[in-house]
Order: sequence, then C-alpha cells, then structure tokens
Amino acid sequence: MITLGLTTWSEHHALINNQDRPVRLDEYAAHFPTVELDTFFYGIPQLTTIQKWQQQVPSAFQFIVKSNRALTGHPGEQLDTTQLREKFQQFSIAVKPLVATKQLKTILCQFPPFFNATQKNVNYLKYFRAQLSTLPLTLEFRNKSWYSPQVVDSLIAFCRQEHFTLAAIDEPSQTVASVPFYPVVTTPELLLLRLHGRNQQGWLNSDKDWRKKRTLYNYNTEELTFFKQKIEDLQKSVKEVCVIFNNNSGGDAAPNALELKKLLGINFKGLGPLPPEQLDLF
Repeated sequence: MITLGLTTWSEHHALINNQDRPVRLDEYAAHFPTVELDTFFYGIPQLTTIQKWQQQVPSAFQFIVKSNRALTGHPGEQLDTTQLREKFQQFSIAVKPLVATKQLKTILCQFPPFFNATQKNVNYLKYFRAQLSTLPLTLEFRNKSWYSPQVVDSLIAFCRQEHFTLAAIDEPSQTVASVPFYPVVTTPELLLLRLHGRNQQGWLNSDKDWRKKRTLYNYNTEELTFFKQKIEDLQKSVKEVCVIFNNNSGGDAAPNALELKKLLGINFKGLGPLPPEQLDLF
C-alpha cells in the first residue's frame, strides 16, 4: 500500500482553488488519507480537541503525530526524571483516542541536530521505547553521525530490534545538522518518507525568517519520478509506504503530492466527500 499526505492541513490553498483562507480538515481529508500533525510537539492537546479532529475525517483517515518536544530534548524543554516520566504518561494518554480507532499511523520522534550518535543517546532511545512500549514510533534524526559508515548498519539493526521505523528524509544533506536520503525498511508495517525539499540556501539560512525559507522548494517531475521508482521498489518489502511532503513554504507540497499520486497511478479509498465547489478541481 502507498499513501501520501502533507504536514498540517490549514496551509494548502491549492486544495481549495487557492482561496486565501485556512483549509479545513474535512476539505483536506477529501484529497489525502493521512496528515502529519505537529500540534503535540508544542503542547499536548485536550481530549476534546482530538475528538473534534476525529469527527471531521472518515474512519479510515490516519494521523502521524509528532512527539512532544520535551520527550525529544529540544532546547528549553529539559525535565528532571520524574517530570519526564509524567510527560511521557500524559502524551500516551493523549493519543489513546487515535489508538482506539486505529487512526494513529505512527508517532514521529524528531530529534534535534545536537542529538548525535553516542551510547548515551542510544540508551535514551531504549528508554523512549520503554515509555511508549505499545505505540508505533518513527525516528527522524537531524545529525549526520547516525548515518556514518561506522554507525548506520548498527542503527538499522537497533531500529529493527526495538521496533522503530526509521524515516527516510529528503533534505539538503551537506551539513552536519542534516541527513542523507536513506530509505530502508526497519519495521514490517511502515516506511515513512518525509520530503523537506532541496533548498540548500534556505536550509542554511539563520535569519528570523528561516522557517519560511527552509522548505521553499518545488520538486520537478524528474525528481518526483525518482521517488516513484524508489517507492515502487520499497513497497514490495513493507505493508505501507507513506510519503509526507513538507515543502510548503511556497505552497508546493499539495501540488507535488498530487503529481506523485498521478505518476504512481494510485487512488485512495475511504476519502471524505469533496465540497461541491471543488468537484472539478482535479
């Protein structure tokens, strides 16, 4: 199975005829069967908020939930041992409604650039898995040391042993704080590809608008054809290949995902209904 989705739903104006307003979740769910949700990264939402999301999508729709920043040790979120354990418990409770309806595809555990390949950090990953022992977890690193020739084979073996999906990341990879595109199946259920774009200059940008420039990239047809070939090869060895486009600084994520969908020749089942004004859009 191949699925495609985007990061968040509100910014993808191509899905609503480029109207200048936030895209609703039900509108998004008429085009894609999954979405990556970063709300949990900044703060664990209320149960009522999660239930509201569930009411807006078909029963087969799934969420990729980004783990809370305190759990992945992002700056300003360092907790003592007791506080950290409590945060893990809060997070686990918060995703239960999605687990109950089989709408949790995976939890994306995105670690910061300074989280490098050390024994201490490997031990923390073991602790992380123990705290969320029954949940599907996907690792995304932002430090190249994990993919060094001396480490990468051990990383793959570790992910298989601890049942971590290792995300395959497409991004500018010329810095220590980035990783190469390295698609490999480490869990039988899922392989997650996250496509950030290839804007090298924007990736290195450090001014106040870096977030807007970082993913300013439009994949061309040749690049999307490369992903098509990779995905078709990989799907033979895993239950699902899920591709998430995160290159939305210029609004390119939705058009790129829809072009890849066309190249792959796939149709998604169980989508929500298109609003009347969108029926002839695609």
